[in-house]
Amino acid sequence: MANLRFGAFLAPHHPIGENPTLQFQSTLELVDLLDHLGYDEFWCGEHHSTGWEIIASPEMFLAAAAERTQRIKLGTGVVSLPYHHPFMVAQRMVQLDHQSRGRVIFGSGPGALPSDAHTLGIDPMLLRDRQDEAMGIIRRLFESDERFSYESEWFKLRDAKLQLKPLQKDMEFAVASIVSPSGMTLAGKHRAGVLSIGSLTQDGIRALPLQWSFAEESAAKHGNTVDRKNWRIVLNWHIAETRKEAREQAKHGLMRHNNEYTIGTLAGGVGTIYDTPDEAVDGVAFSELSTAVIGTPDDLVARIREMMEITGGFGCVIGFVHDWANRENTRRSWDMVARYVIPQVNGLLDDYFESHRFVTDNREYWDRAGQAIRTKIDENTRAAEALAVDEAAGREERLTAR
Repeated sequence: MANLRFGAFLAPHHPIGENPTLQFQSTLELVDLLDHLGYDEFWCGEHHSTGWEIIASPEMFLAAAAERTQRIKLGTGVVSLPYHHPFMVAQRMVQLDHQSRGRVIFGSGPGALPSDAHTLGIDPMLLRDRQDEAMGIIRRLFESDERFSYESEWFKLRDAKLQLKPLQKDMEFAVASIVSPSGMTLAGKHRAGVLSIGSLTQDGIRALPLQWSFAEESAAKHGNTVDRKNWRIVLNWHIAETRKEAREQAKHGLMRHNNEYTIGTLAGGVGTIYDTPDEAVDGVAFSELSTAVIGTPDDLVARIREMMEITGGFGCVIGFVHDWANRENTRRSWDMVARYVIPQVNGLLDDYFESHRFVTDNREYWDRAGQAIRTKIDENTRAAEALAVDEAAGREERLTAR
């Protein structure tokens, strides 16, 4: 039996046009729904430009989500470490961990949008090294009981020590990984989990078979170990009762998301621009190069099992939150995954099916029970006479029906 966890990753990717205040509130309502449906994790990111990705502080957003939820883990996906002093990031994560009663996963990255780094005047060539350096300092702040000083070319610490440690004894660190080995290498070095966003693209999917080996090699080099249960694969999906319904619900939003943002903005116009919504669905979900599931629960089950084969195993399936469909159908999609995909993937229904087959195939118990009932009826004269009358009436009804 598999034991996969399931979660959601909100970059977010919201098309421009909706009231931003209401958008924040509707997304918080989604987190509440995911918690109610039993999802294990919710992640949200940090971005400062493009108009589509509107959460500037994942810590603030997750603090609000913590007040609405009870059990779901809350992950920063991710804090862009080169944009912040590491001591301040550590302080915010500690506070969030206490406010959420120990439900935080600390996800970090170098910063996904070059436009954000440009605004802050940071050379993109420096970002990954700064993330690496900051992760080590934050880990040290979380675990050390001694004050220490540290001087870098971009921050300083003097007699630093946290006055409050995280509520969790060993808060999980996580890093984002796309195609290059850098994310996996950091995971091995810093004993971190991985959020593989590269699985949303064909290049990323092709890279997956090798990705975990980079984490293992890096972990061995630094005297650490990594565990596949902390490897999260991010997938795109929209699920409905039928493929036809899923297509109709998702096709217009998918086309806009692809043409206007994924290709038009993030890729600078390089890539496939679709002419019609149906062409977009066919290209994204029903071609040899498909990167998303638009269909039924069974279609998503098949894709998850395929990804298990490709990767060699991972611990968590993360659905990418998007606005391809309207709000009602989007919520319905997440509901269907919780009700039909998760139990099937994790074998929660296997014993039900076995019990049903056993009872169906072994009728002697039922026959014996029927004999016991008939014996008691035959022992009572009035009951036997009543049964005889009922049986005669039944025979007459069957003859009349012919």
